[in-house]
Amino acid sequence: MRGDRFDRILAGTALTLVLTLASAHAQPDLLEARMPLPEQTTLPPPTASDVTGTTSNSSATPNQAAPSQATPSDSAVAAPEAAPDPLASLDPADRPIAEKMRDLLTAKVDRIFPNRKERSVVETFYQNHNFAPLWFEHGVVNARAKAAIERLRVADADGLDLKDYKLPSFDAVGADALAEAELKFTVTVLTFARHLQAGRFPQSRVGKDIEMPQVPPDPAVVLTSISDATDVAKALDAFSPPHEGYRRLKAKLAELRGVNGPEEEKFVRIPEGPSVKPGGNDARIPLLRTRLNVVGEDDSLRYDNDLVAAVKAFQKGKAVNADGVLSANTVKLLNGGAPPRRAESVDTIIINMERWRWLPRDLGKAYVMVNIPDYMLRVVKDGRLHWSTRIVVGKPNLQTPLLSAQMKYITVNPTWNVPPSIINNEYLPALAQDPTVLDRMGLKLVNNSDGTVHIYQPPGDGNALGRVRFNFPNRFLVYQHDTPDKHLFAHDTRAYSHGCMRVQDPPKYAEVLLNLVRPTENWSAERIKKMYGSSEVDIQFPTAIPVNLTYQTAFVDDEGKLQIRRDIYGYDGRMQSAIKNERGMVEMAQERPKDSGGSSASNKRPRTADLPPRQAAGGFFEQLFGTRTSQQQVRPPSRVR
Repeated sequence: MRGDRFDRILAGTALTLVLTLASAHAQPDLLEARMPLPEQTTLPPPTASDVTGTTSNSSATPNQAAPSQATPSDSAVAAPEAAPDPLASLDPADRPIAEKMRDLLTAKVDRIFPNRKERSVVETFYQNHNFAPLWFEHGVVNARAKAAIERLRVADADGLDLKDYKLPSFDAVGADALAEAELKFTVTVLTFARHLQAGRFPQSRVGKDIEMPQVPPDPAVVLTSISDATDVAKALDAFSPPHEGYRRLKAKLAELRGVNGPEEEKFVRIPEGPSVKPGGNDARIPLLRTRLNVVGEDDSLRYDNDLVAAVKAFQKGKAVNADGVLSANTVKLLNGGAPPRRAESVDTIIINMERWRWLPRDLGKAYVMVNIPDYMLRVVKDGRLHWSTRIVVGKPNLQTPLLSAQMKYITVNPTWNVPPSIINNEYLPALAQDPTVLDRMGLKLVNNSDGTVHIYQPPGDGNALGRVRFNFPNRFLVYQHDTPDKHLFAHDTRAYSHGCMRVQDPPKYAEVLLNLVRPTENWSAERIKKMYGSSEVDIQFPTAIPVNLTYQTAFVDDEGKLQIRRDIYGYDGRMQSAIKNERGMVEMAQERPKDSGGSSASNKRPRTADLPPRQAAGGFFEQLFGTRTSQQQVRPPSRVR
């Protein structure tokens, strides 16, 4: 039994083996799947280090234990590569300075920089240059720094104050001290470039009626230009005003500072004394002849007709009673024209050099330049005087603003729209006193549907704006225009308007401007006059002409002579104080909100219900002409040419 059973087991096993082999032959994958295999992993390709490691392992003695092999999972994770050090390429002597500079800049050290904006620009500049020092090379002060120092030492040639540009100690020991000296000198150079181009304080410190560009240089541009320059002094000089008027003042400043010895009094002063009427005799008559350059007998004491005529002309120019009497007031006016002392001239030149820094650096190929205290308007083309005329400017209490704008068109036969401030302050009180006053003055009153009042003066010979208006939109709402008061142009002092500028010869001015912007149309003053009528006509400019209203109390004329003008608005005194006592960052100009004529109560749109009780007119007739006029008031439709 046992043998049979054993045989059956062997037979069954053999059969099973035969069937399994047959099945595996038919399906090889099945056989492979049944075979145990080692665990598979993804290994990186072999490298030279693997070969080196194998070689070193094979050279081990039999008694030495082979280094433990890293597991596949460990070798699959590569160590991250370290970022390259930007300071690695620097000179070994400069690298410690650069490292300390990087620490100072990344630590946001405010005690070195005047504001965060400038610090950020400086940090970016040094980062882009791998923190390489600008003023050191091989650990010592380089030629660039020495050239910049020499230029700063003559900053007073530009009317600047040497005390504003402190030099750090480049002889300090240690990377910390040298890194701080590097950054401090960078700030000093940036300050000098900013003062040279834009001035030492914001123009708002001087007056509210000033809106010149006053654009400071970009600190990144300053640093880049110095870094790339072969001539550092020349690179810094490029930030000074490029205008001829500035260069002439700078040369005159050097000339006055170079004069030695006592000042020579060349001005003839008239002593005080009793009034002298025409035909009288006085011991001061020879001095008066010399003062007014009137030919006569040197020893004659007679106040003759030629001398009387000269005194009358002088009085007329000063806008006083031209009676020809040599009175105490006339003597005071005669002596008031004395030129300033040398020190006073130096101060005035420096003040005006500062104001040149407020102007646009590019004035344009053709532009209009108004000098308010000189009462003159000049048209410049290709750097040369093209045409000029006398003007009347604003009174000291109603100043013509300082600004740069673009003249865009001319209006022939303008309508004068009375500003709300004049209606409220003058016209409504005058109407309460005399309801016919507007008709007698040629003014029209319109009651608007919203209850407001609009007063205007139609075009005509008696219009307050004359026959031509020159328009350059600005927030002060001022412009240049004609005037029926032609006699004012004969005066030497012509500050009579309420902010706008009255032009002596408007038709000729229009001819000059139109031939600049519309050169193929043959414009002339006579053609402009033929357009005079009762309807407004706007003549558009295809290209705007820059207009600059400036304040030059000191300038050098074409003969090289220094000209000094009276400070009618008191700007010089305020600027002198600011130059000596104040400093402030000049930031990039911000966009101003559009001003539609002011927000004061006097500029509210007047209503018929605002008519006051009967009262004195109080300067009504004086206010009628030359008032600042809002171009945004309603006016009759204009024809456009």
